[in-house]
Amino acid sequence: MKDHPAQESGLAYLDPEFLGSDDARPLRIIAEYLDPLRRLRLQRVHDTIVFFGSARLSEQGPLGRFYAEARELARLITAWSQSLPSNVHRFVICSGGGGGIMEAANRGARDAGGRTMGLNISLPHEQEPNAYVTRELLFKFRYFFMRKLWFAHLARAMVVFPGGFGTLDELMEVLTLAQTGKLARQVPVILYGSSYWQEIINFDALVRHGMISREDLKLFAFADDPSGALKLLQSAIKMDAEEKTPAFARSRCRESP
Repeated sequence: MKDHPAQESGLAYLDPEFLGSDDARPLRIIAEYLDPLRRLRLQRVHDTIVFFGSARLSEQGPLGRFYAEARELARLITAWSQSLPSNVHRFVICSGGGGGIMEAANRGARDAGGRTMGLNISLPHEQEPNAYVTRELLFKFRYFFMRKLWFAHLARAMVVFPGGFGTLDELMEVLTLAQTGKLARQVPVILYGSSYWQEIINFDALVRHGMISREDLKLFAFADDPSGALKLLQSAIKMDAEEKTPAFARSRCRESP
């Protein structure tokens, strides 16, 4: 039997058994940071508009209007971004790369002839990437926390359609970052489908019980149609002249005394 190249060379980074081991976990984690960093720089992606929402919402299902409206909103955003004078790719539509709302967002960007990103996750019950993600901008992650970092790292805004545990997890993550001032730039959050969100989360009760302040309600806005959501995004996003790629949202911390 022929030895594996790693066994012949003695090079640990060519040994799949080692790279898959518990001991090499830090290497896998940093690889999920460095590989997207390199690829996004090569592809000249500056920043993103992130779409969250349920993988269970189909085009033909009872809530199919959300699929259609996510697709249309992504198309509108992409057409707008392409009209901006820039040497880099601005406001690239980014999703989790799977089905449902994720597929609708990537599909809408493709409808407008734009590039579109998918941050896919490896799950026990496999989530397959949808067919509309730009091949060079399809990333697959093993670790949820690294995937979350890349959602937040480049986002200039987030649009959150109806969803379940995963969508709520992502929503609360970005609201926490905004509430605590952890990100150096403002990331507007649009909750799409006001009746759904006001039923699912009782924001007023959180204020009444003192769990959040009334000022925290300004961290997000509601939208119920694609054109209205686009106007909210256009008025809330602060443009910058620098075209360095990728354009990270810097993490803030308390100044040392």
